[in-house]
Amino acid sequence: MSEAKVSVLDWGFLHSDATYDTVHVWDGRFFRLDLHLDRFFRGMERLRMKISYSRAEIEGILANCVALSGHKSAYVEMICTRGASPTFSRDPREAENHFMAFAVPFGSVANKEQLERGLHIAVSDTVRIPPKSIDPSIKNYHWLDLVKGLFDAYDRGAETALVVDTDDNIAEGPGFNVFTVKGGRLRTPGYGVLQGITRQTVFDLCAELDWPVTIGDLRPEQLKAADEVFITSTAGGIMPVTKVDYEEIGDGKIGPVTRQLTDLYWGKHADPAWSTPVTYPDVPVERD
Repeated sequence: MSEAKVSVLDWGFLHSDATYDTVHVWDGRFFRLDLHLDRFFRGMERLRMKISYSRAEIEGILANCVALSGHKSAYVEMICTRGASPTFSRDPREAENHFMAFAVPFGSVANKEQLERGLHIAVSDTVRIPPKSIDPSIKNYHWLDLVKGLFDAYDRGAETALVVDTDDNIAEGPGFNVFTVKGGRLRTPGYGVLQGITRQTVFDLCAELDWPVTIGDLRPEQLKAADEVFITSTAGGIMPVTKVDYEEIGDGKIGPVTRQLTDLYWGKHADPAWSTPVTYPDVPVERD
């Protein structure tokens, strides 16, 4: 990692002209790797980017990154940037697209203490970039709105933030989607949000349990009136929220729906239908 570099002329750096995806490894197994690769390739296609590696080759590169790192639980990122034009042209068609990948130790949006008692979140009035400007189905690095939301949350003594859409409905947070549980029914925003892989995993788990899930507008007052709230991200999985804007959610404790989904989620990591093993070298490797 200390030797990795990107040109200061790369449009990914200069203009945030890039797409990426992040898959995690747990106990030596990629979780839902196919879904992450699907989204990564869709993003490149929609941004009119092309790289010389096939899907199978990228899968091999990611596995090699993890194997050489020696990490059994890792956060693995694949990135495609616009690159730079050899002639310094401003025409994006002349840029040479650039692919990179890395594996680092697994990290979570919520730390151990927060996972045990639930996160404290503030709702910022910062508006998420609307989908007419940036397609939210393309995973991107346009985070200035999310960073502003984080500072709003920190100023109010919260640990992370949710931002709103153009109609002041709840949208998403910095790197995560949000769900509410009310009367046994789950709800999550659908407008202007990233279609997260962990979000999709919640849909799949609820289908197995025959639990109803609605995708639709979520008002801040609905969020605060929920029985349970949780967020979802590759970086941490399913994480409980027990306080929003100083107000306790439900009884202020992690609810049974959140706990059951969390247990099922981590249980799926050993399921061959949901995960892919990494082949590690037989000899110890040095970690940077």
